[in-house]
Amino acid sequence: MAAALGLAERGRGRTCPNPPVGCVLVKDGRVVGRGWTQPGGRPHAEAIALDQAREAARGATAYVTLEPCAHASPRGPACAGLLAEAGVARVVAALRDPDPRTDGTGLARLQAAGVTVTAGISASAARRSMTGWLTRRTLGRPLVTLKLAMSLDGCIALASGESRWITGPEARAHAHVERTRHEAILVGRGTWAADRPTLDVRLPGLEERSPQRVVLSSRHPRESGDDDVLWLDAPEQVATLAADHLLIEGGAQTAAAFLKAGLVDRLLLYRAPILIGGGMPAIAALDMTALTQAHGRWHLYDARQLGADRLEVYERTALSGEVRTTFPPG
Repeated sequence: MAAALGLAERGRGRTCPNPPVGCVLVKDGRVVGRGWTQPGGRPHAEAIALDQAREAARGATAYVTLEPCAHASPRGPACAGLLAEAGVARVVAALRDPDPRTDGTGLARLQAAGVTVTAGISASAARRSMTGWLTRRTLGRPLVTLKLAMSLDGCIALASGESRWITGPEARAHAHVERTRHEAILVGRGTWAADRPTLDVRLPGLEERSPQRVVLSSRHPRESGDDDVLWLDAPEQVATLAADHLLIEGGAQTAAAFLKAGLVDRLLLYRAPILIGGGMPAIAALDMTALTQAHGRWHLYDARQLGADRLEVYERTALSGEVRTTFPPG
């Protein structure tokens, strides 16, 4: 299952409107098929793995990170049916599919076909790997990550606006990997006008995974020549994006706007071992009236050294907002 979860990560940021799923087929102690959800959501992971295994799938065990789909779709066949027809002996699913068109039906169909079914293996890890998709399903918007590259004293640039470069090459490369894991990337109108950031992926071999560029602007009209850029008037409009993962990269006013709206789920803080003093702050005022309002909102999930810089990943302690359940075409 760990291998299947690793494969699922290859699809993150590319499978919307479907979840990133991984599948491994094992027979006689040997892997005979591997697959992960392809760009745009099809083919599904199970279909890829079965196509690779062919006749070797008969009698094999399928490890899949999400319950195989059971509903009919014009985009492709139901995976529960494909697995049964291929003659797999056992299916181990990490997470039950919350889509009511499949929820439990995929496993039941497999059992009815004589396939041994086990569910709930590594469910927490699978849920985390599909957090973006699940956030879209429950909150009606993408999972939002705020990325900040700053000095030890919380500045993102000199007072003059000079910001290249706050962090070193290792941290910048890691930030580009993060871009590949998001369908969309957003900056504020001020950052867009001042820096004209390309917001693409500049790592060899991964250039095609550059996310959709988005600009937040409440007062200024869009500029000519930006036909491939989406413009939003308010943070809440991220719900309209065709994305399960959104990365916010600047600036201070935009960061504050999303934080005040309660729309940030994850923080990526890249800290450089430098002091600026009197520079531009990473986040504008959040209009708090007491320090108690700041406590208990975030918990540290991960921390690591990237060259001379330090990365800290924080996750929001509790989600808030109206819960709406929607599902993709399948």
